[in-house]
Parts: sequence; C-alpha cells; structure tokens
Amino acid sequence: MNIMIRGKNIEVTDALRDYVEKRVGKLTKFFDNIQEAQVTLLVERDNHVVEVTIPVNGLFLRGEEASPDMYASVDLVVEKLEKQIEKYKTRLSKRLRNLAVKDIVSPRLEEDEDEELPKLMKVKRFAVKPMPVDEAIMQMNLIGHSFFVFANAETEEVNVIYRRKDGNYGLIEPES
Repeated sequence: MNIMIRGKNIEVTDALRDYVEKRVGKLTKFFDNIQEAQVTLLVERDNHVVEVTIPVNGLFLRGEEASPDMYASVDLVVEKLEKQIEKYKTRLSKRLRNLAVKDIVSPRLEEDEDEELPKLMKVKRFAVKPMPVDEAIMQMNLIGHSFFVFANAETEEVNVIYRRKDGNYGLIEPES
C-alpha cells in the first residue's frame, strides 16, 4: 500500500513517517486491494490533528482525530477507522462484491468574475456512484461528512443525502 503523508505546520520526521505507515498499514488486514492512503498531519494551536482517507473500490474510508500528541492522534484515527470497518463490515463486503462502477463526471463550475461576490476557492471532482439511499447514508457516515452526492439507483438521478440537526437524514431530489 502506498501511504502519502503530508504535514501542515509540522515537519514529518522519519520516526513519525514510520509510525504512521506501520499503524495505517494495519488496515490492509481488512481489505486486500487497498492501493493507497492519504494521511494529513496538522498542528493547530495545541491540537495535533490526523486525517486519513482511503479509497477502497469506489468507496472512501475517512477518519479524523485530534489530541495534544501526534502519535496518540494516529492511534485514535486508526482505531476509529477499524470501528467503522467493523460496524459496516457486512454492508461493505456486499457492496464491494456487487460494485459496478459507472463514471458520471460532475459539470465544471465556472468562477464568477464579479469582485463583490465570494469566490470559488476549491473544485472537487469525483465519480457519482449509483446506489440505494441507505447505502449513500452509510457512505456519508464512513467519510464523516454531513452530506453526500450520489446517483440514486432507483431513480437514476443525482441526489444529495444530508444529516439534519435533529440527527435524522434528509434527501434532496431534483424535480423533473
């Protein structure tokens, strides 16, 4: 597995790099086909934050943890990812067996030239995967975001699932 380690406001020493590679490398016991992992080490005030993103056959495992010690943060994020994998193990194994990848490229966003409006600072591109709503909720929880864009397998339209303030979920569907 190729582990790409990036540091923000911290120098990634050889000892820290070895520790991250060793701990994150243990996640390969769950999946044989993990090819890469992206790890970001970040220092904000007194917090040492570790973010890990691992693409697995079109799904993304994502974890983020913070503590006063970088090594402890690495341990916490690996434990978090292991718990996520255990929690969704059955669903993930079914999903990975039946995965059919269909690439739908999101349209390019254009920047508004008006100086008074907020500017577009970042563009993300990703394949929108066809899946049922309950699987989209699982995927959103795996990556730790409050929303998730996906192609609804039932309607074949792009939908957005989001976490509501009351802890439940909402679904945004386009109106034809």
